[in-house]
Amino acid sequence: MISTEVYRAIVFELMDELPDEFFRELSGGVIVSEAASVPGYAKGNDLYTMGVYQVYSGVRQITLFKGSFDRVYPNADEAQAKEILRGVLRHEIRHHLESLGGVCDDTSLEAEDARKKQAYLDRHAERTEDE
Repeated sequence: MISTEVYRAIVFELMDELPDEFFRELSGGVIVSEAASVPGYAKGNDLYTMGVYQVYSGVRQITLFKGSFDRVYPNADEAQAKEILRGVLRHEIRHHLESLGGVCDDTSLEAEDARKKQAYLDRHAERTEDE
């Protein structure tokens, strides 16, 4: 398991890969939380939130959850962590950019995430019916 310091260093390094313009109006910045985050709709101990983009009271912020990362990828080394976190950070940055641009149609990441959530819920409903 990588340390919090290494996790943070990887996140900062990955942020440096992106153009400064991507962080425009991200007034709350990118926060690293040591918590594990489980979505409220999770049906078991099988789903963790790796990152979240939030807009509240005019503040736009990305939070990355190291605790979730540790639970999903307990044996990841630094190189693996970097590749995984690159995807998580860019996913949340895309939410930010789409929010700034007012993108909210079926092609948006928000819509894609909603489809994935529904597929997860459908899988759990099928398991319940089979039992």
